[in-house]
Order: sequence, then structure tokens, then C-alpha cells
Amino acid sequence: MFHFVKSSQRSLSSLGLLLLVPTATLAFVSAPLHGTFAAAISTSASSPNNSPVESSSIPAGTALCSTTDNTNRETPTTMAKSAPTPVWYQHEISITAPSRGCHLITSQIQNAIKDDIRGIKIGMANLFIMHTSASLTINENADPDVRRDMEVALNKIVPAQWTRDGTFLHTMEGEDDMPGHVKSSLMGPSLNVPIRNGRLALGTWQGIYLNEHRDQGGWGGGHQRNIIITLQGQT
Repeated sequence: MFHFVKSSQRSLSSLGLLLLVPTATLAFVSAPLHGTFAAAISTSASSPNNSPVESSSIPAGTALCSTTDNTNRETPTTMAKSAPTPVWYQHEISITAPSRGCHLITSQIQNAIKDDIRGIKIGMANLFIMHTSASLTINENADPDVRRDMEVALNKIVPAQWTRDGTFLHTMEGEDDMPGHVKSSLMGPSLNVPIRNGRLALGTWQGIYLNEHRDQGGWGGGHQRNIIITLQGQT
């Protein structure tokens, strides 16, 4: 004799599942099985050879019988084989700014990553400058007057006279130091640029700027700036 087992919400047979078990005491357990409750046989059930069946030998949620046709479904192994491969690369480069101001560095960035980025179909490039008085931004790449005007605007937003008139207290490294810190935070230390089909997805008129906010760099050490470039994406 057989019993049809139903869930407390809807029939398992409506989902293509039919559980056939010998006459037995059935206990429902709250282990989800495709949105229903699975049935587990209690210790009073009997196996086909009339020997007791321990409930621990049948894990909760085990499907005893299924009529679902899985012929056309992709197995996890098949899906994994066809999935794109994730990749990560990281580079650190040093760029010496020729002077205080905004400088176009797109070509230096592209040259540093050209061997790795070409295999990435879709992803993201992160650029991070490791300094507190320089910054990165994206802006006009054609007319050099834009870069000159950007520097003029930054100097008006954060004037050097604030170091002389008592506005700033942090003045030990020169009058351009604290203004450089403020400009660095305003412009930001990092950029994210999309990667598309092996290239940085910059607009036609977009270029990457290194903004040098000091006349001589920290403690008079010049304008050499270190930038970390991290690439992530799928091949």
C-alpha cells in the first residue's frame, strides 16, 4: 500500500514531484525543497527487506522520487565551464609632474596597463594616487587652456593667502601645503574608469589628469607621484 505525501502549502505532485513510500508513519520537517516542505520517514518505517530504517540514514530534504525531466537543464559543471573568467591585475607607476598644475597623463596610464587590459572584455580600472597634496580627475584632453584654467580656478577656491592671514594653522611646510591638502580632497585621490573590449572606456574628449598642488612637493622633494592601478574584470 502507498500513500501520496502532500506539503502543508501545496501538492508536491503539482511541481512534478511524487513521493511513494511504503506504509509508514510520516513526519514533516521544515527543510525547504523548491518552496515546499520535504517529507522524512520516521524511525517506525520499514525498509523493503523489513529491517528498521533509521531516520538519520535519510537526510531531511532528500527527494525520494522525482518525475521532473532535467534533460535540457545545464548542470552546475556545464555552467561553470561556460562562465567568463574573472581576472585581477595591479601596477604601481611613478610620474614626475613638471610643475605645479594639472597635467594630462592618459598615455602613461595606458602604456602601463596595455599588456593586461587587452584581454578584459568588461571590467573596471581603479586609479589611486598615494599622496595628500596631489589628486586625479578626468576632464578635457584637447585644449591645454582647460588645464591652465583649472589651476587658476583651484587657486581662487583655496587661496594661498589663507596660510599667511591666519586662516590655516598647518603652515610648517610652506604656504602651498595646506591649500594643497584642501585641493587634494576637493578633486579626490582616485578614479574608476570602465573597461570595454580591452580598452579604457573614456569619452572622445576625456583625459586623465594628475593635479600637482605644490610648488616643490612634500618637504621640497620634487613632484614625483606614485599611482596604483588596479584592473578587474572578465575575459
